[in-house]
Amino acid sequence: MRQASGWQDYEVIATGDGLKLERWGKDVFLLRPDPQVIWHQRQDLNSFPRLSARYIPEGRIGEKWEYLRPVPDSFTVGYRSLRFSLRLTKGFKHTGLFPEQAVNWDAMDAIIRAAGRPINVLNLFAYTGGATVACLQAGASVTHVDAATAMVARAKENVALSHLEEKPCRYIVDDCIKFVQREIRRGKTYDAIIMDPPSFGRGPSGELWKIEQQLDDLLTLTEGVLGANPLFYLINSYTTGLQPTVIKNLLNLHFAPKGGKAIAYEVTLPTAEGIDLPCGCSGLMTF
Repeated sequence: MRQASGWQDYEVIATGDGLKLERWGKDVFLLRPDPQVIWHQRQDLNSFPRLSARYIPEGRIGEKWEYLRPVPDSFTVGYRSLRFSLRLTKGFKHTGLFPEQAVNWDAMDAIIRAAGRPINVLNLFAYTGGATVACLQAGASVTHVDAATAMVARAKENVALSHLEEKPCRYIVDDCIKFVQREIRRGKTYDAIIMDPPSFGRGPSGELWKIEQQLDDLLTLTEGVLGANPLFYLINSYTTGLQPTVIKNLLNLHFAPKGGKAIAYEVTLPTAEGIDLPCGCSGLMTF
């Protein structure tokens, strides 16, 4: 298990009955659903006196944010020297950042800085760029790929907020699989690959994606863009029930013959109530 315990601008205050109460920055307090929280509340989370907004997962008018106090259209939080812009988006419980991923940002930072050579990173399903910002800060160049135009725009914003806009970064709005296929045809390779694939989804032409059925094929595909002298390969998954050992097995089957060594771990966040909040799992192959 690895815990993202280095935050100052984020905190899980309390959990229970499928909910987590969080502090973002100094004064934005959110109550959001979390499917891993199957235990009961030890306090009434909806009665938290400083609650800013809560996410209503279902109802007559669909999913929505309910505001109890004014929340800025966008607000910024920092992790070490990194800065991120967050928003509460209608119809989505997410803010644009997954704080537990700080454990992976720190790990990649250390690996890149210790490499002693230029590192070119491919970040697939890259979302709003937490890993992209971390790798740029460590000195790597990054190719950031996501199918959502709005998410790629947010990644550019986060890079600028962290004063890294002069660093070498390509922003690509594309289907990740199709992009990798084209990179293989071009003969392009990367020293490191990061991927954070969705649990379930559909491609631009209606193709069905289920991580349990297609992750192995995706790793096979990305072997074609991993360079001859690779540095690392990182997979993250939020899929409930997908165990760290599964990720480790996949990495070993694909990359151990290339000299890689895999570890896998549950990713968690500490809570002020003294327990660990599970937030999926990651696998890291280093070479």
